[in-house]
Amino acid sequence: MIPGRPAPKGFPVFAIARAEVRQLFRNRLVLLTSMILPIAFSAFFIAKHEVFAQVGSLGYLAALTLFFITAIGLYTTVVTTLAARRQNLFLKRLRSTAAGDRSILTGLLLPITVIATVQVAVILIVLGAVTGLPKNPLLVVVAVVATVAMMLALGLATAGLTNSPEHAQVTTLPVTFAVLAVSAWVGITGTSQFAVLKRLLPGGASTELVLNGWNGGGSLTESLKLFGPVASWLVLSVLLAARLFRWEPRR
Repeated sequence: MIPGRPAPKGFPVFAIARAEVRQLFRNRLVLLTSMILPIAFSAFFIAKHEVFAQVGSLGYLAALTLFFITAIGLYTTVVTTLAARRQNLFLKRLRSTAAGDRSILTGLLLPITVIATVQVAVILIVLGAVTGLPKNPLLVVVAVVATVAMMLALGLATAGLTNSPEHAQVTTLPVTFAVLAVSAWVGITGTSQFAVLKRLLPGGASTELVLNGWNGGGSLTESLKLFGPVASWLVLSVLLAARLFRWEPRR
């Protein structure tokens, strides 16, 4: 179970985070997936923004960028990191210290979450500077925060099914392809047809939130309703993580 022992007051969560930062920059594969690939794809999207705007819209480009970074950069790295720390018994050793379960996970996931969030912010700011500011920046910010939280939760749930970092290359594929495909589907075709299905699929409601925030359109009530599916995926992922997550390798 993820929730377990409470953390003693004042335990240095940032000490775990600092150690994790060092591990991230030593692992070339994680460095590639968490930083280089998302930035490279995002730079390509911005360079070709006129093409993407013709296919869908600038909001579609913003949503696609968001999901490339949070799926390839954040989600995949979360699963790989937790699987690696479990395999080398680092999670088990941390649990023998004064750290509580939540403190351990927070420390391990804080660096990559900050990196991914900063990447999204910088890329979207550059996109806005190149193509024009979004119509509703606040809605875009809220959509980004909700998406990051959802992908983190999905990463925790997937980590429970992942035995090793190598196995993560397989277990992360379904969610990664699903959210990217759904984002492209909603971004290109909108929600005039199959609206309920598109919004219920992972990434669909988040994409529509970004579209509404960047392009304008959709009332406040409609936008608020879109947080329901995002929150549902978040809660479902947390429940699955609590049930499936393991601190030690399977024997």
